[in-house]
Amino acid sequence: MSVSPSREPDTTTDDDLAREQDYVTTLYRKLDVERTHAQSRLTETLRQTGGTPQARTERDVATTLYSDRLAQLGSVEQGLCFGRLDFVPESVEETTYVGRLGLFAEDDDYRPLLVDWRAPVARPFYLATAASPDGVRRRRHIRSLSRKVVGLDDEILDLGAADQGQDLGLAGEAALLAALEKRRTGEMSDIVATIQAEQDKIIRASLSGVLVVQGGPGTGKTAVALHRAAYLLYTHRQQLTTRGVLVVGPNSTFLRYIGQVLPSLGETGVLLATIGQLYPGLDAVAVESREAAEVKGRLAMAKVLANAVQDRQRVPEPVMEIVYEHDILRLDRKTCLEARTRARRSRRPHNQARRLFVSDVLDALTRQAARKLGDDLLDARDIQDIRAEVAADPNIAEALDGLWPKLTPEIVLDELFADRERLDSASGRLLSEADRAHLESPTDADWTPADVPLLDELAELLGEDDTEARAERAKREREDKAYAEGVLDILEQDEEIIDEEMLRVGDVLDAELFAERQERRSELTAAQRAAQDRTWTFGHVIVDEAQELSAMDWRLLMRRSPNRSMTLVGDVAQTGSAGGARSWSEALSPYVADRWRLAELTVNYRTPAEIMAVASRVLAEVNPELEAPVSVRETGFSPWQRDISPASLAEGLPPLIASELSEVDGGTVAVLCPSARVDAVQRLLGQSDERVSVLSVARAKGLEFDSVVLLAPDEILAESPRGLNDLYVALTRATRRLGVVNTGDPVPALADLAP
Repeated sequence: MSVSPSREPDTTTDDDLAREQDYVTTLYRKLDVERTHAQSRLTETLRQTGGTPQARTERDVATTLYSDRLAQLGSVEQGLCFGRLDFVPESVEETTYVGRLGLFAEDDDYRPLLVDWRAPVARPFYLATAASPDGVRRRRHIRSLSRKVVGLDDEILDLGAADQGQDLGLAGEAALLAALEKRRTGEMSDIVATIQAEQDKIIRASLSGVLVVQGGPGTGKTAVALHRAAYLLYTHRQQLTTRGVLVVGPNSTFLRYIGQVLPSLGETGVLLATIGQLYPGLDAVAVESREAAEVKGRLAMAKVLANAVQDRQRVPEPVMEIVYEHDILRLDRKTCLEARTRARRSRRPHNQARRLFVSDVLDALTRQAARKLGDDLLDARDIQDIRAEVAADPNIAEALDGLWPKLTPEIVLDELFADRERLDSASGRLLSEADRAHLESPTDADWTPADVPLLDELAELLGEDDTEARAERAKREREDKAYAEGVLDILEQDEEIIDEEMLRVGDVLDAELFAERQERRSELTAAQRAAQDRTWTFGHVIVDEAQELSAMDWRLLMRRSPNRSMTLVGDVAQTGSAGGARSWSEALSPYVADRWRLAELTVNYRTPAEIMAVASRVLAEVNPELEAPVSVRETGFSPWQRDISPASLAEGLPPLIASELSEVDGGTVAVLCPSARVDAVQRLLGQSDERVSVLSVARAKGLEFDSVVLLAPDEILAESPRGLNDLYVALTRATRRLGVVNTGDPVPALADLAP
């Protein structure tokens, strides 16, 4: 049983508001001073030129530091200070203000004016209860609009004054419920002012290892994951700033929805991406069938791809004849088999092992060419010259490319899916005839999210032959150095510039340093560099809707996190993809065995009790052993249903949506429908109001709306083997109202909704 603290909504006076307004004004004044100072220092730093290599490095570091600080100070404008803790005994020194970042007075003691919500001293703001006050006498929530304080909510954490009874142990209940009742805007808001105890424990969990956060709909999984990213960056700044934090979401709609949360928490250096964006140069968004995505996500595809690469390492059947300088060189199967075996035994990726194969074959062809010229008359230098000529011959180069070509992941995957013969050879018994049919696609097909893990797998198998790139880089460096030497020579000889009694240019600047200065130095953040580098490994990886990941998705993400420092949030009851997780153990055991820990979120902050009662009936059909999270509030609105025939949908649906818009008074309305109906419903509604969204259930995952109208639930059930899971997801996107429109037979679990 938890003890509910007493609330004092009536004890705050105009004087209290005025005092808090004065203090908040002081904080914003300090924020403005720091912003002006950071801008001034950044401008001053950018004006600096020249100097020693150390000075240049220091200048680059300072530029990044002041740029990041400016971005941070600009992102916390709204709700800068949201809380106050009064400790026992009560005194000025025992009062702590809590906000989005730390601000300090410019005095001898560097006294904190505002404590960052992530600091240890701020933790009682989220954890203190009447039963365990942790030294807190009063917790005050400060509500503000822009820079004006508009309300205060007090809790007295005094056991003698507390109401006794059983509740959900909510901290700051008045502020929490006020936040939950706010209209949705199409962007996710942070919960920094209303984090609850069970959420705080997860947010502040240790960095190391794999943490799985299991939570039903509305429990704040996404918010917890994002606040955890901000907390880890604050607590492990040096470690994570270098390697970066990756946050993976289910789709681009979701990323836009959460895009402002981390900046509002003072963090701007996190990479947000979908699986389809984790291959540099691609944003894979093309749509394919569920069946094709499921096959591509199977672990067996890793072996199929390995076979596909090996199939490109050919040998002649039985002899290949190559025209060379009006003669014929013969390349036999045995020679090529021996060269291929040696290259494969090196365990190097395909493009790097190619150098070994080509070297051995060139040696054999050189010996053959030398014999034709009379090798007993040739010395070592002659043999070297012949080998160079053999290597440069276009016919021989073409033959080698046919036997062991240089490959890219895109070429291999494109040709694999476009050529049934290649696909049959690579898949063997790994895939059925039906599976292969799902994979077939033309060479000009756009990439889908399920293709990206396959491209990443191929990139590992192929590697990159950087011989030419290294040679080009060395050539460019030589040219740059030669240019720099020429410039320095001119400067040294210019008697009008160089005074004999002063240091000469060459005394302080050599050609290499001068050439280095001509290169544009990178000012990219770790997140920006990581987005361009497929081999980048992150300090921490956070995955939302992790239950949707396929086996091949997991392989990609584990490459990005070799230290296995990960936070995975999701709900196996909401798994909608055919290749998604049935259990966390099944998904994680290939990579970390049982070395992962589980945290659960049990309180539903989003979905009203009236809607959750309906969703619970569907959950019982998904899995009778699963328990729905407990809702914290009721709205008084009962879910409804209406039957509209397909022929009458054009007349019946638009006025119904207009009615819902008026009911939510400026809030958002979502029409969730079968994937096949999305385009038609969008055309039907015209999409003239940006507050209305028409989405499939998959696109709505992780989002929330004031009102949800569920269209054709029977078709949602039928379009996926996990239709019940999808229906459960759809029912739990609403924060206030839920309606169901039946165009066919009613779904039994929803049959008793009021008309």
